[in-house]
Amino acid sequence: MHVVVCLFLIIVVLLQSGKAADLAGAFGGQGSQTAFGPRGSATLLSKATTISAILFMVTSISLSIVATRESGASSLPELKRRQTQGAPAAPKPAAPAPAKK
Repeated sequence: MHVVVCLFLIIVVLLQSGKAADLAGAFGGQGSQTAFGPRGSATLLSKATTISAILFMVTSISLSIVATRESGASSLPELKRRQTQGAPAAPKPAAPAPAKK
């Protein structure tokens, strides 16, 4: 589901035109408009962008929670501690046998 939401978000963002897509915007002119462009009614694409962005954030957070729970660690320091404690210790070399005379 996360991959589908990602692809949909990419497509919706790429389909939108910029705020300064007219001829005056190409030369830097805004005319009597506000600093960030006119605030018009929300189009279908802008609503779809907002909804897909929210879904993307929710699925991202959900995936991170699921991944953390599966590893059994509740925090990053605890995860690091478990990784260092779980590593087997290197065997010590055997002491040389005493020489017989």
